[in-house]
Amino acid sequence: MAENKFEVLIIGAGPGGYVTAIRSAQLGLKTAIVEEKHLGGICLNWGCIPTKALLRSSEIFHYIENASAYGLSAEKPGYDLKAVVKRSRDVSKRLNSGVGRLLKKNKVTVLDGRAVLSGKGKVAVTKDGKDVGAYEADHIIVATGARPRALPGMEPDGKLIWTYFEAMVPETMPKSMLVVGSGAIGIEFASFYCAMGVDVTVVEIIDRILPVEDKEIAKLAQKQLEKAGLKFITGAKVSGVKKAANSVTATIEDAKGNKKELTVDRMISAVGVVGNIEDLGLEALGIKTDRGCVVIDEYCRTNVPGVYAIGDVAGPPMLAHKAEHEGVICIEKIAGAKDVHPLNKGAIPGCTYCHPQVASVGLTEEAAKEAGREVKIGRFPFVGNGKAIALGEDQGLVKTIFDAKTGQLLGAHMVGAEVTELIQGYVVAMTLETTEAELMHTVFPHPTLSEMMHESVLDAYGRVIHM
Repeated sequence: MAENKFEVLIIGAGPGGYVTAIRSAQLGLKTAIVEEKHLGGICLNWGCIPTKALLRSSEIFHYIENASAYGLSAEKPGYDLKAVVKRSRDVSKRLNSGVGRLLKKNKVTVLDGRAVLSGKGKVAVTKDGKDVGAYEADHIIVATGARPRALPGMEPDGKLIWTYFEAMVPETMPKSMLVVGSGAIGIEFASFYCAMGVDVTVVEIIDRILPVEDKEIAKLAQKQLEKAGLKFITGAKVSGVKKAANSVTATIEDAKGNKKELTVDRMISAVGVVGNIEDLGLEALGIKTDRGCVVIDEYCRTNVPGVYAIGDVAGPPMLAHKAEHEGVICIEKIAGAKDVHPLNKGAIPGCTYCHPQVASVGLTEEAAKEAGREVKIGRFPFVGNGKAIALGEDQGLVKTIFDAKTGQLLGAHMVGAEVTELIQGYVVAMTLETTEAELMHTVFPHPTLSEMMHESVLDAYGRVIHM
């Protein structure tokens, strides 16, 4: 096979792209991947990973400030912002080089540049306006990810109005901040900056925070975040922005049209993301798109044979783990592997790494009832768990939702310490189609936070023991 001819060529080396490339090579396919910026994509370099490094710093700072609650003393706690940011960037750099080694180990050809679909089975790659080469592939997988959505009149400028890019590398710590949007990205940054001493206000257009989460869980999360110092304005929007030399004045308008102004040092726009579908040559090939995303079937195939799309560019949920699994499904289907199953989007967990953490999988209580399901709901509070009390983290809730007729686990929702690690237990249970009886018979270790998962199941059926 010619050097410029591949069986599989992937555009974009984010979590979806590089995992797909490695799996493709494992399946014996001659594989290339094109990336114009960073191996590992947004998630590894400017998203999932570096934000968790920042949040870890703020979490430790929070514990130091509250050392007396644990019988400890720490005089005049403080932080070095440059060192905090450097640690976050170093974590990303370490993982970025790791992706490069994995691709090399698996003999994936890495092409540095920007790719455009130039015809059927053809891709042109350029770098800084210069041609890198023309390539052919039997199968082309688009994995170009997404970027922050910009609202008219509130476009990020990199100085006063930030996206997550600027929010991750502040040169100085602002005294006050407005975060627009209370999804996972907005709440995580709000939580980080609040913990580091910034006066943070969050504006959300609907009547509650964390719009995709169960209402009961979101309400409890808001209560705890408010105790930590965060301020929330829900059911309102930012209808105007005025910039000064080193501050922003936002006009905040509620549903009734009432307006008030809030002046802050910096503003973060966290109103969602939009797929990177522009300037890829999709239109010329007649590839269908819808609301900023490529339209695909259950095996990630577009309407044009030989062209596929995975990850954020292929639509919600826009999560790294969803992208990885889509990529594996896509390439295994291409390779003709047996027992390839479409992705069950109803069993994809979602995690928000604020303090307290929020995690969920499956249907919310509202969605289950709207779907006409008769449900049994179990709840268990952190205050009833010995490990949570010992940790000094006794505020939170585990909530489980079952089909009353069949015992099927429909959803699980949590708020509290380490729930982003606990949620996978329920994800495994849903994937294995575990019933309530099997969960009740499962032995959970003591003392652990995971015991609350068991107790929540028992509570749904009137068998809770420790409350």
